[in-house]
Amino acid sequence: MALLLSVNIGRPRSNPWKRVGTTGIDKRPVEGPVAVSAPGPKGTGAVGLAGDRVHDVKHHGGDDQAVYAYAREDLDAWAAELGRDLPDGVFGENLTTSGLDVNGALIGERWRVGAQVVLEVADPRIPCGTFQGWMEETGWIKRFTRRAVPGAYLRVIEPGDIQAGDEITVTGRPNHDVTVSLVFRALTLEPELLPRLPAADALTEEVKQIVRKRAT
Repeated sequence: MALLLSVNIGRPRSNPWKRVGTTGIDKRPVEGPVAVSAPGPKGTGAVGLAGDRVHDVKHHGGDDQAVYAYAREDLDAWAAELGRDLPDGVFGENLTTSGLDVNGALIGERWRVGAQVVLEVADPRIPCGTFQGWMEETGWIKRFTRRAVPGAYLRVIEPGDIQAGDEITVTGRPNHDVTVSLVFRALTLEPELLPRLPAADALTEEVKQIVRKRAT
């Protein structure tokens, strides 16, 4: 059974790693139900979880990055490699999951979380300078990129409330083989994979534009 281990909300803090002066990467588990809804277009700072927001509005937030999920199993593997504890939310994820292959999820795959919320897999997370500085690990972006377990950004298809302990059920998988990890690898170290991406109709327009540009 796949479960939602924690729902994590960001605490605004100073961001010395970017010109944007504030970051919401410091996410901590919260108790009780959290409202989830589609935030609208990128550029406002809005995200899918009530009480959370992004501050680098040019690069984060909006409907295609409404919710960010990362698997506890992958956090545990990183913790063993780094020799340090990695609590839920430390990667800036809104949802820490258990028993779900987040990186093997197909673009366009849908998850029901609890009784109300339906989310759709949209995109991998691409690491940035804020993530590098927050983790305080030398060469972190290169290390994270090589591993190709980036976690998934999700769209909100059906709004509602979620909370820790909710069951996660995969309710639909599209008929292609384009996974979160495959898209990440194509956009980073393996551009030869780019021609495979258009098979996923649910790709974000931003990624579709990258594929078109690099194909010319």
